[in-house]
Amino acid sequence: MLVLKYVVALFGLYFLYAFVTGVLLFMSQPIAEHNGSENLMMEGENKGHSQDRVVLVEEREEAGIARLNLIENAQSSLDIAYHTLHEGIASDLFFASIIDAADRGVQVRFILDGVLHNLRGNNKAVIFAFASHPNIELKFYEPFHALQPWTWNNRLHDKLLIVDNELAMIGGRNIGDSYFARPGYEGAKNDRDVVIINTEPENQDTSVLIEMKKYFNLVWHHPYTKDSATHVSERQRQKGLQRMQELERTKDQHVDLFNRNIDWVAISVPTNRITFLHNPIERLNKEPIVWRKIQFLIDQAEESIYIQSPYIIPTKKMIDESTMRGISAKEITILTNSLAATPNVLAYSGYMHHRVQIARSNVDLYEFQGPKESLHTKTYLFDKRYSVIGSFNIDSRSAYLSTESVVVIDSTEFAEQVEKKMNMYLNQESLLVLDDGSYQYHPWIEEKKPSCFKRGLTKALSFVTRYFQYML
Repeated sequence: MLVLKYVVALFGLYFLYAFVTGVLLFMSQPIAEHNGSENLMMEGENKGHSQDRVVLVEEREEAGIARLNLIENAQSSLDIAYHTLHEGIASDLFFASIIDAADRGVQVRFILDGVLHNLRGNNKAVIFAFASHPNIELKFYEPFHALQPWTWNNRLHDKLLIVDNELAMIGGRNIGDSYFARPGYEGAKNDRDVVIINTEPENQDTSVLIEMKKYFNLVWHHPYTKDSATHVSERQRQKGLQRMQELERTKDQHVDLFNRNIDWVAISVPTNRITFLHNPIERLNKEPIVWRKIQFLIDQAEESIYIQSPYIIPTKKMIDESTMRGISAKEITILTNSLAATPNVLAYSGYMHHRVQIARSNVDLYEFQGPKESLHTKTYLFDKRYSVIGSFNIDSRSAYLSTESVVVIDSTEFAEQVEKKMNMYLNQESLLVLDDGSYQYHPWIEEKKPSCFKRGLTKALSFVTRYFQYML
């Protein structure tokens, strides 16, 4: 009994320690002050076309094939950064393609979030397979440390793929079956990527890919980033070899997804300029660099602002700055998930506190109805010219806590494509939220009803999450 009391006391002390240093500390730490550098993205705009062209990657199956194509056509280097991977066919094909590239002599560097990577269970053997390959390096950003709770919120949220310093992909998709599923897949997540093509690879200094590469190197060499495996035993090596053979068999069963003849330049559109933005790499509350750049574009917009984000969980300061000020844009539209569509009730419980307030502001708030699919897209469109695509959600976690990266694309042709896709969700599968929180009637779009359990759980969570929205 005495031992049990000591154990309970120690657990209670640890919980208090974790709560103070992993939660309350973030409430008390001030946010870095505005540095006045937002307008740098607009300086020196090219009057003509830049050397970087872009391809919008929208459809789920298309996005999976695009990734496989980029990897299988790599010649010398692959730099990959992802937030999380989900066990299934999509991740197996992704791993198999990486190993095939490494077998060809391509040097692969792969970064995953140190807590949410999901290389566990059957996929743990992938760590051993990669560690045993001379051409693959796998690292984890900020692995879990039980005695440093202040590091638990420092998560890698980037989704980057850089090929040979000539091609890059950035967007909001993680790697998992739901992100690349064919129509009819239960729980599918709709997202958006962009492929960037450097048409003058001999002239690296003026391509946005050099900035993306610099950022990858910053994260790769940072002290927060650790090797996934420092030593692999013979038993682990054999497990890795067995997993590699399984991956190869999976690839053989889906040969139709490989060896596609994709001419990226031919299907691309020109840009005036592409700017790469990212949050700083630091612990605790970060200076919200990406959010401030988006704020700048919101302020500069004269005609229209379109925002698509799966989660809308801003701090009061973010709301004041983005929807309550005298914004000159005549049309402001936000699209997010309804309760019926969202797979993340924890995030929605935070959004509930802002939903009506946003609907009553100068914003047209739409909610995607689902319910068999959801939106995972992070896209911002300004004056039908500037498109922002990447990993950034409209929430305080993206603004202040996680690593985040986006590209700002100055291109009316690309913006036209993005607007068309955004309008498809707005006009065919979403409803306008009215001032009282109900939906405006639409003759052919049905309001989807969440289950009583989902509604009750979300409401119950909201009583707690209202105090911790800055961590959602």
